Amino acid sequence: MNDPRPLYERAAEQFASLLKLVTPQRLGDPTPCTEYDVRALLSHVVGGTHRIALIGEGGDGLSVPARVDGVADDAWTTAYEAARARFTSAWADGAKLSQEVTVPWGSVPGAGAVGGYVMETLTHTWDLSKALGHPLPLDEELARIILPIAREVLPADSRGGDVPFGEVREAPEGADEYGRLAAWLGRTV
Repeated sequence: MNDPRPLYERAAEQFASLLKLVTPQRLGDPTPCTEYDVRALLSHVVGGTHRIALIGEGGDGLSVPARVDGVADDAWTTAYEAARARFTSAWADGAKLSQEVTVPWGSVPGAGAVGGYVMETLTHTWDLSKALGHPLPLDEELARIILPIAREVLPADSRGGDVPFGEVREAPEGADEYGRLAAWLGRTV
């Protein structure tokens, strides 16, 4: 993936569309990412977006947690849009894609870092979509592009320990691309 920024922007836009449907009453709802309810998931995604922006700005991605605190119940869309704007600005220079950066999973070229956050955003988009009852269709092409990458960088036998994804699950027959991606990343589909 030479330039994952367009995929990231598509993934972020899709997440933002779902986020607009979250009401304060839904923030305590469970998600398929069992360690997070909707509020914690949003905190994680907004924080992760700030983290990848900080990395693009030349900062140490390990120095900030992948969560934010203190966001008012009705301000998640605003918080996410601010993080997205920071990402876009931080990664505007395409030369950064070939520079070595440090992310939680190691040192990689900038393109690999952004690509990792495409997968992260898509995964949590599916989590949020499922928590909300799948109110909008998801961009199947994005999941189709990311699934083989997920299989390569997160093989089934590497789960456990520091790998933040559960055991690979069986996707039900007829599962769409997101369902297959979610199952590969340990979600029950």
